[in-house]
Amino acid sequence: MMGGGLMSREAESGSVTECLRIEGVRKAYGKREALKGVDLVVGNGEFVALLGPNGAGKSTLFQLLTGLFNPDAGRIRVRGHELARNPARVLAEIGVVFQQATLDGDRSVLANLRFHASLHGIRGHEARARIDDALTRLGLTERAADPVRELSGGNRRKVELARALVHRPSVLLMDEATVGLDPASRRQLLAEVRRLCTAGTGVLWATHLVDEAEQADRVVVLHRGEVLADAAPDMLRARDPDRSLGNAFLAMTGGAVEAG
Repeated sequence: MMGGGLMSREAESGSVTECLRIEGVRKAYGKREALKGVDLVVGNGEFVALLGPNGAGKSTLFQLLTGLFNPDAGRIRVRGHELARNPARVLAEIGVVFQQATLDGDRSVLANLRFHASLHGIRGHEARARIDDALTRLGLTERAADPVRELSGGNRRKVELARALVHRPSVLLMDEATVGLDPASRRQLLAEVRRLCTAGTGVLWATHLVDEAEQADRVVVLHRGEVLADAAPDMLRARDPDRSLGNAFLAMTGGAVEAG
């Protein structure tokens, strides 16, 4: 594994503030091992792409990070708090945009965001201020009263992102969040996430698309439940004679490359 050890040592020494640490995480379903001792660190304000083909274990890892399932072994910590010991504190620090839409299509954009805010104990003036801020940042103010089902796919994703940000998480998890979006919507979503990183939010972006991983600060290649590499995109491109991240990824995983 490249880069991960260095990142971990820097985080421990205090030169990098980490928002997410995953150590030795394992998960099996019967005899099938979905995750085989995964180690991963996301620094404060860092954009980390979790790149892997379908079936690599990305969704399983996200299910563990969001508390839907418990790991068989290993630890997950957010801001130094362990998920197994203090799930409420950890989950309050996490924002999530899942691959599958989870909005109530019959309710308005505003109603969806208010409901999420209330789940985190945010109400009244504070909820209104945070929701207004999220809608403004994502260009959704004029659509606030519209039912979600009337929105385009790109705008629905923006609402999902706005919802994930209302409680101001330390780490944002994006699970194949651009699936089904047109190229312009994908670029816009990526650009907004990059802006969040500059404001200090750590992002773990799961994808099987190489062009999305190209924009990350670090790329963690996950294949069959194992981390094969953890390095900046340039370091991974250096593995290929043509300096192609796609070719390097193909060589590591033996699978088909998708550019997006």
